[in-house]
Amino acid sequence: MTDQHDATAPPALVARLRNVVFDCPRPRELAEFYAQIIGGTIEGDGDWVDLVAPGRVKVSFQRVSDLRPPEWPRADANAQQLHLDLDAGRTTEELDAAEEKVLALGARPLDVDDDGGKRDFRVYADPVGHPFCLCKIP
Repeated sequence: MTDQHDATAPPALVARLRNVVFDCPRPRELAEFYAQIIGGTIEGDGDWVDLVAPGRVKVSFQRVSDLRPPEWPRADANAQQLHLDLDAGRTTEELDAAEEKVLALGARPLDVDDDGGKRDFRVYADPVGHPFCLCKIP
């Protein structure tokens, strides 16, 4: 008799990730912010906007007029819920350059102390308040 469950086999695919969706008051504006950081093509307008980035990664933005942005760092009722980690280069200089660009685009720093280069990420908020990280590529 054979075991029908092979513990070394990858689990069966249940679904594929279609996209990540951000709630925001102005979908087109937030899509434009992220397009300047990760590239891609903006599709749609109005209450739902898609940003199709290189590699067919899709980030979408849906209108929510009464958005209450997360308060970083909190783990209670107003926690961040999710965030994007964005590769910004292999060196501190590349990370510094990426930081300068996202700040010029309207991001604000949340936690940019990289502990003297020991920590490989820095945390920012997009113009709506969603946290995201610029990370060094390992």
